[in-house]
Amino acid sequence: MQTPAFWYKKKSVEAKLLSPLSLLYSLGGKIKQLNTKTYKASVPVICVGNLSVGGTGKTPVSIAICEIIKSHNLKPIFLSRGYGGSLDGVLINPKEHTPAQAGDEPLLLSQHADIVVSADRAKGAKICEENGADIIIMDDGFQNFGLHKDLSIIVIDGATGFGNGKILPAGPLRESLKDGIKRSNAAIIIGEDRQGLSKKLTKPIIKAEVAPCSSCFDTKQKRIIAFAGIGRPKKFFDFLVRHGADIVTTFEFPDHHVYTEDELNQILKRAAECNATAVTTDKDAIKFPPQFADKFCVSKIEIKWENEQVITELLQPILNKHS
Repeated sequence: MQTPAFWYKKKSVEAKLLSPLSLLYSLGGKIKQLNTKTYKASVPVICVGNLSVGGTGKTPVSIAICEIIKSHNLKPIFLSRGYGGSLDGVLINPKEHTPAQAGDEPLLLSQHADIVVSADRAKGAKICEENGADIIIMDDGFQNFGLHKDLSIIVIDGATGFGNGKILPAGPLRESLKDGIKRSNAAIIIGEDRQGLSKKLTKPIIKAEVAPCSSCFDTKQKRIIAFAGIGRPKKFFDFLVRHGADIVTTFEFPDHHVYTEDELNQILKRAAECNATAVTTDKDAIKFPPQFADKFCVSKIEIKWENEQVITELLQPILNKHS
């Protein structure tokens, strides 16, 4: 489903009408929390999550944290629900498993470290332990209470913040701000803080930007047709414009969208008609059929910390456990 526009309006009829359902959603989450048995792994667990649905930047943050851990000669293993995939309780083999089996984000993460997909996070953590993890990095799962977290980091989009501040389905929040912030250890704000988040948060704040990878496609002064099936495609389009792209047309698809050959051919046809280059995200490209692998340009991104020492200091107590 596409992200509803009313989630990001201060007042709307839709949000007001759906508010009773938000109360039920919140109550269901609390009941689930109270009835979930929590497993404590033998190795530290870092959770990179968020309080809202949609693209906030969790996956690139998880990758950046993974690289810091690896720089200390430690072995991180990612743990993911594997949304959109069919496998469960499995250590992913990127040479054998497809996006339909593993999910798109797990295959992206597998380019940086081993990854286990498991809806049951406790079961997944045990598989990580069996495979020699020094540290487990949960990509998402902040609202999952089946696994004890040693460090919980929430990632927030500085442009949209928490939307209208309401809980699903009236707004984008997965839980109340009060509850979520209380359980977190720190917050990472991605991009300019346009919503005054720094004043609302009571935990340590780390600021970062999303930047193009040095080896990725250069968008400057290029005519581009941009398309994406992520949490907020407009965020990707705005990113391209900020880095000099001349966007001719855009195509938006739902998050985790599985592209058909017809859809991809239509985009290529449109690009040819406009004398433009078709550009998408690495999360989208990883799901393309093999025959389309070299027909699109992929804009890869990475996290640039405002001050990398701050995130390293946050991780230090966990890194010290292996020193």
